[in-house]
Amino acid sequence: MTFTQMLAAAWQKNDSLLCVGLDPDPAKFPAHLKGRDDAIFAFCAAIVDATADLVCAFKPQIAYFAARRAEDQLEALIAHIHARHPGIPVILDAKRGDIGSTAEQYAVEAFARFKADAVTVNPYMGRDSLDPWLAWPDKGVILLCRTSNPGGSDLQFLDVGGERLYERVARLAANEWNTSGQIGLVVGATFPAEIARVRAIVGDMPLLVPGIGAQCGDIAATVEAGRTANATGLMINSSRAILYSGKDEDFAATARKVAEKTRAAINFYR
Repeated sequence: MTFTQMLAAAWQKNDSLLCVGLDPDPAKFPAHLKGRDDAIFAFCAAIVDATADLVCAFKPQIAYFAARRAEDQLEALIAHIHARHPGIPVILDAKRGDIGSTAEQYAVEAFARFKADAVTVNPYMGRDSLDPWLAWPDKGVILLCRTSNPGGSDLQFLDVGGERLYERVARLAANEWNTSGQIGLVVGATFPAEIARVRAIVGDMPLLVPGIGAQCGDIAATVEAGRTANATGLMINSSRAILYSGKDEDFAATARKVAEKTRAAINFYR
């Protein structure tokens, strides 16, 4: 299955637009995991197993693993998701952006080494920086478009020939760039008006939406702005608010409860 086919199936099977971000910070782990050589894998795998029937995707952030020399645990985690929860797509949040042979190697890292189903990519070096990713025809390529951070407006809101830069990215992504049919866009929940604008430009293209939970994005406004006609089209990401909701040995059960509430809140507005 392609990334978009997996995502569509997960939307339906789990009745969910929730994506759980996996940003493991050992300083925030429960005491019983601290000091374990495999603590990052153990923590993330427990979260995954507790929430897999509630989500449409998981999104591990590569920096949280690489900073602690835990890339092997990231490989093991993605393999665990594929083996234990087949059909749930894994988005590697790497935000890569380079050209030529370097971009080719980044694509090998994401898709051959880590075996992610999709990856986040920075498109601001233009079309040739995307070609090495699009050469993997079944894999998702999720482009930064209108990001959730306040500083995103410094560049993404610039006027380029009568439209905002993020609008130009959305238009290119939905048309000449999307040769594989597997492109999606990152649009932050902190800017619901821009979510609506992007949706109007790209039709039913999948949108990865960070910014609810710890960043306080509005769930109702996000869903109303970004849902498609069949009430899907979104991967609404929550990371810290779910991951660190529990402090003790039952942390995964607590995370499940928060994920259930988040999915219910999203579905209320679908």
